[in-house]
Amino acid sequence: MDIYKVFKQVGIRQVAYVPDAGHTQLIKSCHADKHMRAISLTTEEEGVAMLAGAWLGGDRGALLMQSSGVGNCINMLGTIRECRFPLLTLVTMRGEWGEFNPWQLPMGQSTPRVLEDIGMVVERVDDKSLIGETVFACAQMAFHTNRAVAVLIGQRVVGFKDWSK
Repeated sequence: MDIYKVFKQVGIRQVAYVPDAGHTQLIKSCHADKHMRAISLTTEEEGVAMLAGAWLGGDRGALLMQSSGVGNCINMLGTIRECRFPLLTLVTMRGEWGEFNPWQLPMGQSTPRVLEDIGMVVERVDDKSLIGETVFACAQMAFHTNRAVAVLIGQRVVGFKDWSK
């Protein structure tokens, strides 16, 4: 089951994202859906606020970002714990398997720990065949328990760029 189908199944109506190659097909599918609003952000923390507003307005949403964006929104993520609203975020990982860019390593290596320290539930997927069911399970957890839940999609799944050629 792909992520877009899961979004439809669990009633996601708003998708906030910072453009990312790992989420390209999902972003295109969300934009093409006339029942879904896909909003491009200038920075990831805007997505946390946008989805809090979506929830207050009766919509479910999801935040798409890269692991480097986690550091950009860590302060905003703290509001979720205090306000008890759900947040489902899908994070494509950088700074791990096959990474070429040294600037991606610090946040990529720290992402799971940082998210857990701020109070988020973190699930990781390194097998493409398990992404759909993992996103579904995490959406259930987020929206039924009013928790922040992150699905980390490993670099083995999204692939890495080889700039040595």
